[in-house]
Amino acid sequence: MFTWSSLLPTRRALIISHDTLMMMLALVAALYARVGGDAFGRYADALTLGLPLLALLSAFVFLAFGLHRGLWRYVSTAELVVIVKAVTVVVAAFLAAMFALTRLEILPRSVPFIHWFMALVLLGGPRLVYRMSRDRRRDRDMAPAAERICVLLVGAGDETAQFLHALATRPGAPWQVVGILDDKGRRTGQTILGQKVLGTLDEMDEVIARLRANNVVVRKLVLTRPGESGDRIRKLFDRADRLGLSLARLPPVTELREAENHPGQGLTLPSISVEDLLGRPHVSLDSTVLSQMISGQRVLVTGAGGTIGGELVRQIAALSPARLILVDHSEFNLYSIETELRAQAHLPLPASAWRGVLGDVRDGDAMMRLFEQERPDLVFHAAALKHLPIVESFPCQGALTNAVGTHHVAQAAAACGSKAMVLISTDKAVKPSSVMGATKRLAEMLCQARDAQSAPGSTRFLTVRFGNVLGSSGSVVPLFQRQLAQGQPLTVTHPEMRRYFMTVREAVELVLHASAFGSAQESVRGTVFVLDMGEPVRILDLARQMIRLANRQPDDPNAIIFTGTRPGEKLNEELFDPAESPRKVAEGLMAATPPLRPLNEMERLVSQIELAAHTGDDEMVRHLVFEALEGKQAQGAT
Repeated sequence: MFTWSSLLPTRRALIISHDTLMMMLALVAALYARVGGDAFGRYADALTLGLPLLALLSAFVFLAFGLHRGLWRYVSTAELVVIVKAVTVVVAAFLAAMFALTRLEILPRSVPFIHWFMALVLLGGPRLVYRMSRDRRRDRDMAPAAERICVLLVGAGDETAQFLHALATRPGAPWQVVGILDDKGRRTGQTILGQKVLGTLDEMDEVIARLRANNVVVRKLVLTRPGESGDRIRKLFDRADRLGLSLARLPPVTELREAENHPGQGLTLPSISVEDLLGRPHVSLDSTVLSQMISGQRVLVTGAGGTIGGELVRQIAALSPARLILVDHSEFNLYSIETELRAQAHLPLPASAWRGVLGDVRDGDAMMRLFEQERPDLVFHAAALKHLPIVESFPCQGALTNAVGTHHVAQAAAACGSKAMVLISTDKAVKPSSVMGATKRLAEMLCQARDAQSAPGSTRFLTVRFGNVLGSSGSVVPLFQRQLAQGQPLTVTHPEMRRYFMTVREAVELVLHASAFGSAQESVRGTVFVLDMGEPVRILDLARQMIRLANRQPDDPNAIIFTGTRPGEKLNEELFDPAESPRKVAEGLMAATPPLRPLNEMERLVSQIELAAHTGDDEMVRHLVFEALEGKQAQGAT
């Protein structure tokens, strides 16, 4: 259907026509600047021949470079660089064509250089003028400063410039940057995209006081540098809290780039998380070691739907195993991790190369059948009952999963000739006072005995021990988060309770590195590997920090209540037993060799505990487990 609007030129045609016309005008101006009035007399033939040729070359090159795609209202350095490249190509092609046609006898040799410069001005100038006019209009339309949150940026680097540029395209953004603090102190007094560097980080108090004296009330401090360490963030968090400021960080670089390319897209300033406060400097690890261990191997993970097991699956799947078998006794957990794997289209692991298995490590026959069928090269045993109060109430179940289940998995791994089995253990296995810790220590002792007493070249049985994982199911951080969301006081068992913490990603990375290191070293048979957890954190301090993150007052008498320690719970967990002699073996990794027990003795103890557990005799199981740790001969053992 014909409409008058269909006759109107498209935006693409208008921009190409504009740019082509500017190139032609630049040639005329360049020639006039060089020869004056002779441009239209003596050199009229040069214009008659050159202008049509220049128009054709310009239209073709500008289309090829995509100058018509850029939005003038968001023109930036990137677009100007493209213009420079396109103009350079046009001028070079025009020069070559004119030389071929006329040997440049009808055009002064300096004109192409003047032409290049004038073309840049005539193509870039209108875009910049349009951008500036749109920015002024946007500034008029923006909400008054009083309605926006004033923020100070910490850091005067590339990330700061990128954020300011992305923010400039969003008139509706709820923040107003009022200055920059330079953490290195080299750029004080300078400006970045119109924002002044007001001082150093050490001068933050004075800078904020000066701003307040000018009726500028800063509400938020924004970290611009990625990868800040926990100690630095904690110090900044304390200073910001003392000054009544909240602490946030810039969005990831990928989000900032996306925001630059799509100006209508939203932009967020994520708040500092408890993981940021508790995090430690990142340990630099060699990814090629992991790739060599996993790539092309058949890998089986028990407890694959849990916190540690799930992260193991994610990281292993990204390392190109030949096959990945996910084992979990929970239907929902198995469904969740399978769904996640299916959604990860970028993984180098086709759907045909992995399999989910609903199975229980307590069923020895089922484990043996599965291992005989899949023949895994590597086994990561993360299946466990880990919630201390629940295992304390149900010792039989804890023993069957943590100790007997480990025995079944180890037997199956040895029978099918796996290269290595890795047991995921816990700091609660050190001098255990709970059934959960005691059963995990029995699992460690069983794997130690197998590893130390197996023949060289046979299956390795490695144990990796670490403390609490941030955000794992049933741990204190999700509990505190739920209580804060519901407006309830945080429940702390004891004011002096301390625990080790590590992010799940870091823990699993170090588990994989410990596995690669241990399996390659025959000399460390019988060793327990322990992740370097840093310093323990007082749970009361953690609770107070999380209350402050939620913009509440930790000094409120109803903010925290003490509930008393639970049965089997210790005030302080330890990573090593006094009988162990820890030594550093790699970055972020330590090792110790606890006293060894004969393998046949450990198997007899586990068999007796299994028999008692199947009868449901909780007290007998509790008695047998702790007697086994004390090195006493189990009564009735055969």
